Amino acid sequence: MPFFFFDNYYILFVLPALILALIAQQMVSSRFRKYSAVKNHRGMTGAQAAEEVLKTHGVYDVKIEGIAGNLTDHYDPRGNVIRLSKNVYDSTSVAAVGIAAHEAGHAVQYAKGYGPIKIRQAIIPVTKIGSSLSMPLILIGLFFTAQLGDLAEMLFLLGIALFGLATVFQVITLPVEFNASRRAVETLESTRILYEDELAQTKKVLSAAALTYVAALAVSLGQLLRLLLIYNRRR
Repeated sequence: MPFFFFDNYYILFVLPALILALIAQQMVSSRFRKYSAVKNHRGMTGAQAAEEVLKTHGVYDVKIEGIAGNLTDHYDPRGNVIRLSKNVYDSTSVAAVGIAAHEAGHAVQYAKGYGPIKIRQAIIPVTKIGSSLSMPLILIGLFFTAQLGDLAEMLFLLGIALFGLATVFQVITLPVEFNASRRAVETLESTRILYEDELAQTKKVLSAAALTYVAALAVSLGQLLRLLLIYNRRR
């Protein structure tokens, strides 16, 4: 049996996706760093931009808080709060405004009942279980065939199915993230929060961030295909 963690299927399907993920992360860091040095003409902070996006869409009950860390920005639907990292919350850069508006876009999605985000939220508990159990079951199925017989085959297949649920989550995440960015850009443009040249710079930051989600899906799909091929070869 080829070494499970680095076989030919891994090189063919997973490794290229991992390289794409590294490139995407580098692009995000590079563009955020570059456009964090560009201040918007209106002097609006990230927190103010997020608030403006919310008000434009008629959403008034979402809190906006600062949080420690770098690029730790997120919307928490449980607390109905947008949490922005320090270099976004009180920064007047075009990068900060774009990221804050994107997170506000997620809050608007929840407020307006956007379909894909409701589906993603509903399957989170299942995907968490799938993520934690899939690899242990796959490894048991792979390496204890002699001891478990047909049960090992069943555990291996169950592990693949659970891993597939996590992949479904990645698929649903793509339209959610793209839509949040689209809402952000459209609002920043319609409200004149950013000028045309600033908007183009913000789009570069958000497109780099979107690529990270594409890369994550590519990694997940590559791993899923690899597991299916390993299972088929074992049969």
